[in-house]
Amino acid sequence: MSLTVEARGFRAGGHRLPDERRGRLLPGGRRCVTCLCPRITLGQIAEIIDRGSTSCGTSGALYTLIMLLTCCQCVFSCIYRAKMRAQYGLQERPCADCYVHCCCECCALCQEYRKLKKRGFDMSIGWHLNMERQGRTAATVPRR
Repeated sequence: MSLTVEARGFRAGGHRLPDERRGRLLPGGRRCVTCLCPRITLGQIAEIIDRGSTSCGTSGALYTLIMLLTCCQCVFSCIYRAKMRAQYGLQERPCADCYVHCCCECCALCQEYRKLKKRGFDMSIGWHLNMERQGRTAATVPRR
């Protein structure tokens, strides 16, 4: 199957790929960032899930420290998957959160990133700027 780049997206075998799949194939896309440096993606997710109480840098540094000391960073990242499910009423599937993170950390982080983006968050600007952009303050956002 050959991939060709069009002005408006990718084509695979003569068929247009859905918008959500285009970024997965791009070099330098979110998957590459997550595979090469998962602490960045986790930090961005953690800042949004923690509603700005933990910064991207702090969560990313803690993830890296846990990775270097124990090689069990998936336990840390699965905590944020569980928090996200609780906040947004998502089901625990295809299996338990920790299994998803232990079996494929990068895929789990990319999935969480996409879920938050679909909810209207610009992951690159953090919690506080997202709230300013939406016209709310962090203190007025209701917890679910």
